[in-house]
Amino acid sequence: MSHDDHGHHKETFITKYLFTIDHKMISKQFLITGLIMGIIGIMMSMLFRIQIAWPEEPFAIMEILLGDKQAPGGVMDANTYLALVTIHGTIMVFFVLTAGLSGTFSNLLIPLQIGARDMASGFLNMISYWLFFLSSVVMVISLFVEAGPAAAGWTIYPPLSALPQAMPGSGAGMTLWLVSMAIFIASSLIGSLNYIVTVINLRTKGMSMTRLPLTIWAFFVTAIIGVLSFPVLFSAALLLIMDRSFGTSFYLSDIFIGGEVLHYQGGSPVLFEHLFWFLGHPEVYIILLPALGITSEVIATNSRKPIFGYRAMVASILAIAFLSFIVWGHHMFVSGMNPFLGSVFTFTTLLIAIPSAVKAFNFITTLWKGNLQFNPAMLFAIGLVSTFISGGLTGIILGDSTLDINVHDTYFVVAHFHLVMGISALYGLLAGVYHWFPRMFGRMMNKKLGYIHFWITAVCAYGVFFPMHFTGMAGLPRRYYTNTNFPIFDDLADVNVIITIFALIAGAAQLIFLYNFFGSIFRGPKAPQNPWRSNTLEWTAPVEHIHGNWPGELPEVHRWAYDYSKPGHDEDFVPQNVPMKPGEEQLHH
Repeated sequence: MSHDDHGHHKETFITKYLFTIDHKMISKQFLITGLIMGIIGIMMSMLFRIQIAWPEEPFAIMEILLGDKQAPGGVMDANTYLALVTIHGTIMVFFVLTAGLSGTFSNLLIPLQIGARDMASGFLNMISYWLFFLSSVVMVISLFVEAGPAAAGWTIYPPLSALPQAMPGSGAGMTLWLVSMAIFIASSLIGSLNYIVTVINLRTKGMSMTRLPLTIWAFFVTAIIGVLSFPVLFSAALLLIMDRSFGTSFYLSDIFIGGEVLHYQGGSPVLFEHLFWFLGHPEVYIILLPALGITSEVIATNSRKPIFGYRAMVASILAIAFLSFIVWGHHMFVSGMNPFLGSVFTFTTLLIAIPSAVKAFNFITTLWKGNLQFNPAMLFAIGLVSTFISGGLTGIILGDSTLDINVHDTYFVVAHFHLVMGISALYGLLAGVYHWFPRMFGRMMNKKLGYIHFWITAVCAYGVFFPMHFTGMAGLPRRYYTNTNFPIFDDLADVNVIITIFALIAGAAQLIFLYNFFGSIFRGPKAPQNPWRSNTLEWTAPVEHIHGNWPGELPEVHRWAYDYSKPGHDEDFVPQNVPMKPGEEQLHH
């Protein structure tokens, strides 16, 4: 069946923007939904940072945003604090970074960079987005139930999550959290299967696996991790629903509430930890790998030289994927696990530093002596390399069972994973938006605003998370809504104020990005066909969106994606669809 007969029927608003099966439009839907969820998540973090910096102080904004029940007299309620921390974590990890990176860029780039007309199944792709949208709506609705949203932390450990009577946030809000995550997991699985099939089956002529851009390798492997690990979280959530609503006790043993003995016996909350972290640790790489793939593409393009060590980069992606499944126990060193098992998890955790270091060194060697183009996408890509290294170093401490016990559940952990996973992934997301915005919307973003956005964000990100290492080493526990009851922490009050000020500035800086993003969609200057003079196939397709990506024949691939500054060519880039000259050899073998 030829794709040309598609172009004649008139598309309505509904078939073009809402129930579309075009991967380019679906990627925009994911991106804009993810941005909206991101705004909600960042606003929550602003509110609870204000509470930590100035506990007991009344703020009118608290009462306006949270209502007089959650913040009586403008002072945040303790349960509300826990709820905000919980939903902030959930939204940022799953709804912003997972969907913003995989949902947006896997959708946009997989068909375009492998030379396919669309995803393997456009219909399943559409279902995947609408399930994601539905799960986002359910998560937001949970904020408005009477007793408040889920408040057991984003890891929802039992018994807080398993006993509806445990605390206000254990009631209907927790049930909605579980429903939302179940729908989200269905969306992720459908999307991931689609991405895998597309990469395996729909590559254009000449696009061998060793000619794939590193972005596609990263998305492909990320999808495989998702298919293998998300069902485990689904089963954990299902058993939790059984405990909550049907009287089973998978996660509950002898429990007393207010002197009353509950009838649960035989279960174990540690079982939940195993199931949760078996997804939870691969999840870190489900978020991080796409960001690293985007960084490879952006750094190679803007260094005007081939990516350093293509094969080693692919191998490190595969190694990270494999190792991510055998390190989950490092989240549980203080759960009373057998010390021998702890040492095994320490070993596998430290092992994963090797492929991570390979990626970091290869980014740096690609930058080395390159003809660097410092556009906003490049700055965010270099920012990712910085936070990936500085955040990764503390992982060596947390991955060691004997050292971890001292800083477990302190702000040291918060500092570590926000830098290495949160900020790095966010930088990857932003680098991708700045780089592929012309491909998505046919217009250019404002470069000056991009620079302002980068520098304020970069300074404030370190301003927020660097001091947390020190408050963590001083023993400050995470998730406490106030530390005023502990004189030992009085000296840290000023540090908390500084962190909060940086956080508020960083939050405000994202408004610059949102203005630039939405403004440029409508008023940005028209984009040329290949604004960054890049080699990959997505820049060979016409700027205006057509169903099927290329009019006429699909491009044929003759070389790998990184022929930048190649001797014997007039330009400093050679797109993948340019045939080899006689006597020209491939570099990356």
